[in-house]
Amino acid sequence: MTADALIENLSTIHPKGYDLSLDRIRSVLARLDDPHLKIPPTIHVAGTNGKGSTIAFCRAMLEAAGYAVHVHTSPHLVSWNERFRIGSPAGGTLVSDAALEAAVERVTQANGDAPITIFEILTAAMFLLFSEHPAQCCLIETGLGGRFDATNVIAKPKASIITNIALDHQSYLGDRLELIAAEKAGIIKPECDVVIGPQVDIVQAVLEEAALSRSSPAFVAGQDFTFFEQSGRFVYQDEVGLLDLPLPRLSGAHQLANAASAIAALRISEFDISENAFEQAMETVHWPGRMERLKPGDLQRHLAKASGSPVEIWIDGGHNPGAGMVISHFLADLDERAPMPVFLIAGMLNTKDPKGYFQSFEGIAERVFTVPVPGTDAGIEPRQLTEIVNSAGLPASTCLSVADALEAVTGLLANGEPARILISGSLYLVGDVLRANNTLPQ
Repeated sequence: MTADALIENLSTIHPKGYDLSLDRIRSVLARLDDPHLKIPPTIHVAGTNGKGSTIAFCRAMLEAAGYAVHVHTSPHLVSWNERFRIGSPAGGTLVSDAALEAAVERVTQANGDAPITIFEILTAAMFLLFSEHPAQCCLIETGLGGRFDATNVIAKPKASIITNIALDHQSYLGDRLELIAAEKAGIIKPECDVVIGPQVDIVQAVLEEAALSRSSPAFVAGQDFTFFEQSGRFVYQDEVGLLDLPLPRLSGAHQLANAASAIAALRISEFDISENAFEQAMETVHWPGRMERLKPGDLQRHLAKASGSPVEIWIDGGHNPGAGMVISHFLADLDERAPMPVFLIAGMLNTKDPKGYFQSFEGIAERVFTVPVPGTDAGIEPRQLTEIVNSAGLPASTCLSVADALEAVTGLLANGEPARILISGSLYLVGDVLRANNTLPQ
C-alpha cells in the first residue's frame, strides 16, 4: 500500500474535521516519546491567507544561505507527500512514500483505538519525521486557527508569524474578525518573538494585545519593518538595515507582504543570511497552485491545438473573500499591462463564502464557468454555484468539468483572439488541473 492509499484508507476511518483541543495530539505524542520536543528550531506560521507563501519565502531564504530546512504545509494539491519536506544541505525533498507510510503506521499503532482525526495523525507523523532527520530549522504551518491547532504543541518556537487574517472557517473560529484573530493569536508563546504581517486595525489590536499579555516581543508590519516596490525592485527595511532586492518570483503585490514577514522572522531569529542569499531567494522561491501561470503540459497543449488562440491559464486555490480581493487586484494589474478578456473557471466547497469571493471580480471577469470539485463530497453543485455567481453580479454558465469549461471559453473567442483564464476556488480543483496537465508539484 502506498502512503497515499494508506492515508486515504485512514481518512475513511477517522474524521476529517478538527478537534479543537490539544488533549488527543498530546496523548499520542506522549506514547511516541514526545517527538515534538526534539525537533530543530521552529518558525510557526498562522493566518488566513499567505501562510504557505510566507513559508515558501522562509524556505527559499534559508536554503539559499545553506541551511537544511524541514517544511510542513497543508493542504496538499495532488499527493499527501507534499505536506512534508525533509531538509538537507543541498535542498529539501518531499518525504518518500516509505518514510511517510512508516511514520503514519507508527502513529496509528501508538494511538490504538483512541479517537483521533486524520489531521492529528498526520501532525504526529510530521513531528516524528522532523525529530528523526537532522536539520537546522523547521517551518510549520497551522492547519486551522492556532490556539487549538494540532501543531500548537510546539513549546518554544524560534519565532511565530501571523499572516493576513480574514473571514474563513467561521463555524470553527467565530464570525467576527476579532474572534478569528484571537484564535490565530494562540500560537504566540510567552516570551517568544512574533511577527505580525499587515492587518486591518481591529485585528492588529487583538494580536498586539495578545503578544503584550504574554511578554512576547512583537514585530509589526508598518511599525517595526516596512516594505514597498520602487522602480521594479522590492525594498525592505528594519532596524538592522535596508535590503534592495529583486521583485519576488511569486505573482501578485500581496507577495511583498509575505516576503517581508519572512525576512523579519528570519532576522529576529538571528539566522545568518547574506543579502546575496535574500536576492537569490526572491528569484527561486516557488509555491505551486497559488496565482501561478500553468506550466506547459498536456492540458495546455490540448487547449492550444483546439483553440488556435493564445490563451493564458492561471491557477489559484484561494477560496475566501480576502483571497478574491487579492486575486482580482492581480488580474486588474495584468490587464493594465496586457489587456485581454478574463474568464473564470471555478468550483468551491460548501464551507466557503462563494458570493463574497466572486463579488471582487465584478467588472474584471467576462464570465464565470462553474464546475464540480473533484475528490470531495463537500463541493457546491455547479448549478447552485452558478446562481450564487449571478447573485454576486457576474454572468455564469454551468459546465460538467474543467475540460468542458475550457472548450466553452474557446468557443467564445474569435480565431486568434487572446484570453486569460483563471481556474480557482478550491485547492482540490487546482490539484486536479495539475494532474490533468501532468505538471505535478515537486
